[in-house]
Amino acid sequence: MKLWRVLGVAGLAGVAATGVIIARDQRKRAQLTPEQVRARLHELLADDPG
Repeated sequence: MKLWRVLGVAGLAGVAATGVIIARDQRKRAQLTPEQVRARLHELLADDPG
C-alpha cells in the first residue's frame, strides 16, 4: 500500500510541475505585442527551408 501512495504523490507532483510550465509559457505569450508576434512568425517563415 505504501508503494501506491508514493506513486500517487509522484503523479501529483508531475501534474503540478506540468501546470507550472504551461502557466509560465502562457504568461510569456500574453506579454507579446501583436507586432512582436508578427515579427516572430516572419522569422520562423524565413528560416523554414520548405
